[in-house]
Amino acid sequence: MATSNSSSGGVGLAGLLTVLFVGLKLTGYIQWSWLWVLSPLWISVAAAITIFLIILIVAAIASLVKS
Repeated sequence: MATSNSSSGGVGLAGLLTVLFVGLKLTGYIQWSWLWVLSPLWISVAAAITIFLIILIVAAIASLVKS
């Protein structure tokens, strides 16, 4: 019997950029502050929160219009 254990996922673009920027910072190729080196992480979190808030607002408006 053959079983397939396929899974999707892995490191996304933000993760790859973060690893790249940290490597460049630690090797001295860039002199950015750590805020900007880690920016792919906080930008991704900010985008996710924004999308979540938009969905909540749309759901609230749809609920008000429905009733």
